[in-house]
Amino acid sequence: MKSKSLSKSAGNRRKFTAEFKAEAVRISRDPGQSIAQVAKDLGVADGVLRNWIKQSDADSGVGKSNILTSVEKEELSALRREVKQLRMEREILRKATVFFAKEQM
Repeated sequence: MKSKSLSKSAGNRRKFTAEFKAEAVRISRDPGQSIAQVAKDLGVADGVLRNWIKQSDADSGVGKSNILTSVEKEELSALRREVKQLRMEREILRKATVFFAKEQM
C-alpha cells in the first residue's frame, strides 16, 4: 500500500481514500494476518482498522444491526442539514410575523 492514498485535512487528522480502507480490510481478513500487524504495516492505529472492518461488515449486511451503513450515514447527514435549514427558515418567518404584527398596531 502506498502512503499517497491519504491526504492531510484540517489539523493533523489524516483522511484515507475508500480504496485504501477497502484494501486494508481485505488484507486484514487474509488468514494468518492479525489486525494489529496489518494496522502497524499500514501506519494506522489498530482501532481505526477495526472501525473500518466493522463499517465494511455493516455495509455488506454482515455486521451488527446497530451500526449504520455508509448509505444511512450519508442520508442522516443530509437530513440533519435539511432540518437545520428548515429551522432557520422557520425562525426567519417567526421574526417576520412578529415584525409585521407590530406594524399593524
